[in-house]
Amino acid sequence: GTARRDRSMTAKIQITELNNSGDARGFSFTAPAEALAFVGLMADVHLASTKPGAVRGNHCHLRRRAAILVFPGAKGSFHWDEGDGSPVQHREFDGSRAVLILISPDAPHAIRNDGDESLCWMAISSETYDPAESVARKVV
Repeated sequence: GTARRDRSMTAKIQITELNNSGDARGFSFTAPAEALAFVGLMADVHLASTKPGAVRGNHCHLRRRAAILVFPGAKGSFHWDEGDGSPVQHREFDGSRAVLILISPDAPHAIRNDGDESLCWMAISSETYDPAESVARKVV
């Protein structure tokens, strides 16, 4: 089947729930080809967890495009705005599916663990990590 896309997606943030093609051995998710094309050349891969109640992000990237794959498990939420004083938006996840989030440059964003166990995720970026390229922008 096809992945379910959030119809309220904006130009800078795209959120897709991925279909589980796993079996009795466990889950299995594949990133859609358009997600890989969005990132382009993968220059950095980052695997992280976020403890219950914790937030990661609250920044924007000046040049870097990123694809964040949130693994199924914990409940969480993704928060973002479109910049220039635009309202903060958010999307909640119940932990039942993997979620793919495509983040364009200059899109302030954060991920929060709203569950009782670690929220695990992986980011694939178009450029290597550079702390000077991430600018603090609080959205949650």
